[in-house]
Amino acid sequence: MCEVGTRPPLAAERGEPPGGAAAAAAERCRDMGEQPIFTTRAHVFQIDPSTKKNWVPASKQAVTVSYFYDSTRNSYRIISVDGAKVIINSTITPNMTFTKTSQKFGQWADSRANTVFGLGFPSEQQLTKFAEKFQEVKEAAKLARDRSQEKIETSSNHSQESGRETPSSTRASSVNGTDDEKASHGGPAEAHLKSENDKLKIALAQSSSNVKKWETELQTLRESNARLSNALQESAASIEHWKKQFSACKEENDQLRSKIEELEEQCNEINKEKERNAQLSRRLQELETELQDKELELEELRKQGEAIPQLMSECESVSEQLQDAEKKNKDLEEKVRTLRTEVEESKHRQTNLKTELKNFLDVLDGKIDELHDFRQGLSKLGVDN
Repeated sequence: MCEVGTRPPLAAERGEPPGGAAAAAAERCRDMGEQPIFTTRAHVFQIDPSTKKNWVPASKQAVTVSYFYDSTRNSYRIISVDGAKVIINSTITPNMTFTKTSQKFGQWADSRANTVFGLGFPSEQQLTKFAEKFQEVKEAAKLARDRSQEKIETSSNHSQESGRETPSSTRASSVNGTDDEKASHGGPAEAHLKSENDKLKIALAQSSSNVKKWETELQTLRESNARLSNALQESAASIEHWKKQFSACKEENDQLRSKIEELEEQCNEINKEKERNAQLSRRLQELETELQDKELELEELRKQGEAIPQLMSECESVSEQLQDAEKKNKDLEEKVRTLRTEVEESKHRQTNLKTELKNFLDVLDGKIDELHDFRQGLSKLGVDN
């Protein structure tokens, strides 16, 4: 199996071009019996070992995440390498479960690595494909484990049967008597038992070799776990270092932000001052224009001032004419008063005449009434006669 728990040599150490660490690791895995069966790209996270709640990014950007199949051991692994650093080395077991926690994020727990891995995908479709492949590989790992257990049980049963049959054949040999009697009475059965014994010995030898192989694999896994633990401790130390770096960068960022805010305020003040200057410039231009207009008006007034003596003489002439007009006006006013007096007197006379005319008309109406009565009297006298 390809050992990815330790730090792979850098590209410069291997004489490879930079950036080919992931490809080189995959190539080494293929050379040692592992083949990639599915590959995608995602952002890798690991659970914070101290809080067991927060996610810690294991890669600065999206990296290649691949499923590998080991044909010699019939096992499956998820492997991801970021530059020269192995960030995922998880052997899939039937007890693992891949959980979708959002539309683009999923996670699974690895008890051997004592951590929880998280993957952030660019799209929900890629997350679905990865989850389906995880379930498929999980079922294949379960089937491989069941087959391995069946082989172990079969080998164990063969060993037990061999142990039980060997004493019985010995007893049969002792009961049958001499070798001549065994040759005459138990030849075919003994040959059958020998063949069965040979088969059981072969199975037992295979079982022993399998046990040694499993012990070797167990030792390899323990060493791999130790390397992974060391890598995890280094990662934790690196995380603390990067946390300190992040805090320092954050403080520096806050200082830069405050400096930027001060500069922005200064820029705002400068802009306001520029605006005030622009307003003053416009006002100055307006005042210069007004000054030019006033100078033109003053020039016109000067020209008009030159005509003032002529205007004064004209004004004196007009004043004399005005005095004559005033005298004439006074005479006319006196005539108007006289006419008004005459009109008042005429109105008074008209009023008296109206009164006298009314009295006359009243007297005339009385006389007319008397004549009317007199006529009626005369008419009555004529009728009586």
